[in-house]
Amino acid sequence: MDLAIEMARLGALMGEVPIGAVLVCQGLVIAKAHNQKECLGDPTAHAEMLVIRQGAKKLGRWRLDDCGLFVTAEPCAMCMGAIIQARIPKLVYGATEKKFGGVESTAQLGQHPMLPKHMEIYAGICEKTCEELLKEFFQKKR
Repeated sequence: MDLAIEMARLGALMGEVPIGAVLVCQGLVIAKAHNQKECLGDPTAHAEMLVIRQGAKKLGRWRLDDCGLFVTAEPCAMCMGAIIQARIPKLVYGATEKKFGGVESTAQLGQHPMLPKHMEIYAGICEKTCEELLKEFFQKKR
């Protein structure tokens, strides 16, 4: 999670919403990213989407069923859909996203019947640090 937080901080320095993600496969970091919606002009350039794409490309397969995803904030519905499609069995995230979170806050896809059978979801990991990153970023914007 420390590396995801580091990526989120890097994103904030670039004017992006500070969300970082890391994809780990068999104990190795396969991909890492931060949000890049602003710099790429791409509404789908969320940290989670970027690491899933990078990971699939690096591993040469779309099924990431032996990987874990670490994210500083609760994934949105779009990202959760990609996580489900990639068959990622482990999701670890920090801050709850009450407005856009797709795991438990809005769409509640963390309880969806299409989840991988043995998907593990861990919420609130390094939560205070992750929340503070978001809070500081949006305070500066206002």
